[in-house]
Amino acid sequence: DIVSSNCCTVCGLALVQTAMAANKSQELIQQLLQAEKQGEDLISTAKKNRLAKLRLAKEKAEEDLQAFRAEQEAKFQKETGTKAAADPTAELKDSTKAEIDMVSQDYQANKTKTIQYIVSKVMEVSTELTDTQKQALKTGTV
Repeated sequence: DIVSSNCCTVCGLALVQTAMAANKSQELIQQLLQAEKQGEDLISTAKKNRLAKLRLAKEKAEEDLQAFRAEQEAKFQKETGTKAAADPTAELKDSTKAEIDMVSQDYQANKTKTIQYIVSKVMEVSTELTDTQKQALKTGTV
């Protein structure tokens, strides 16, 4: 009986140990599943945060682009506005008048010299014939 009693104790002990090992395995499997779920949640949260940051960066870039466009448009309008407001014919009239004034000054400054030069050339009449003229008369071509 003692042998059978010892056998039962040993068998019972083995059953208890097996049950504990199975329980421990279940516990470890549950821990692994829980860790896996936490990892998935962490990855999901990271993806959401990344998308949110990308969206925020895109919105910020669009705002900056809009501000830049507005600034450039204002600068363009300012430059073209001044040019459009300026009268191009007035500028042309001014430059033409300046050139006419310069020509008039040149005329006034050189008028006397030019008249004297023309009169001196008109009054300076050569009374001699050139060699070419003499030859033409001799041959009778004139």
